[in-house]
Amino acid sequence: MNAPTSTSNPHSGEAAEPIVWLNGELTPLCEARVPVLDRGFIFGDGIYEVVPVYALEAEGAEPGAGKLRVPFRIAQHLARLARSLDKVGIANPFDEAGWRALIARVIEANEAAGALARDAHANVYLQVTRGVAKRGHAFPAGVTPTVLVMANPLVMPGAAQRASGVACVTAEDRRWLNCDIKSTSLLGNVLMAQNAAEHGVFETIQLRDGWLTEASSSNVWVVKDGALYAPPRSNKILEGIRYGLVEELAQECGIRFEAREIDEAALRAADELLVTSATKEILPVVELDGQGVGSGKPGPVYAALYEAYQRAKAREARAVFAAREALAACK
Repeated sequence: MNAPTSTSNPHSGEAAEPIVWLNGELTPLCEARVPVLDRGFIFGDGIYEVVPVYALEAEGAEPGAGKLRVPFRIAQHLARLARSLDKVGIANPFDEAGWRALIARVIEANEAAGALARDAHANVYLQVTRGVAKRGHAFPAGVTPTVLVMANPLVMPGAAQRASGVACVTAEDRRWLNCDIKSTSLLGNVLMAQNAAEHGVFETIQLRDGWLTEASSSNVWVVKDGALYAPPRSNKILEGIRYGLVEELAQECGIRFEAREIDEAALRAADELLVTSATKEILPVVELDGQGVGSGKPGPVYAALYEAYQRAKAREARAVFAAREALAACK
């Protein structure tokens, strides 16, 4: 089905309070409520997705037309959301068009409320839980999913951090074996993020029985002798949307890519290490467990892929602008 049209008053005009969409209503974040017996609260029984929405200049647009809102790789994000929902048996509440419309409405509501600047990149969070039911582990019958959508300014690594790179530590991956499901049950990832915080580093890179899996909230890439490697798609990692994108960018840049199992020795012998996610894009890791990675500086493969990533964003902006121009011409 498509996104419902009923809304509440999205803002009072008193302050820039973020606006969320919860179960069919636009409402200030401070007023949004879910029942205690929502299974997302009780069991972490839910799925989520994070979509970066860039505010980008459109080539060919009239001067002063403003920036375009570009939900980056939105089709891939919504396909992963659908896969995760299917794997846990939660009915997808919207089709792709409905989700797209809902994301646009939430961004517009936050712009109108002053919670999101019109030229600011946004970070849109989607969450679907199984819904509200009497506490019991098995799936309840006849329950309506709880749906939440919220948008915040997208905070990405700055130029200085990209120029210097980041430090990471390693730890044993002790999570469950359905990491390919983007579940709200994230305690394992939370503990690894806290581990990084306690070590004063950016991320924890995880190894399961001596083999690389992923970081606490990123996919991990190894560069050796100019070639790019990543752990293969499996239940042991969440296939980030950037996984497929980086494969495409590597091909564009003439960088050989191979998905294969990577042992700890290969991880530590890397010439470059990279992490990717919706909020990080591509980021170089220059220190691992206190030891320098390669030259100890961001390397040429990172530089090439980062520039290619920016070109990919520009291509999507052009595609969005072309689609809007075509629609306008038909009216």
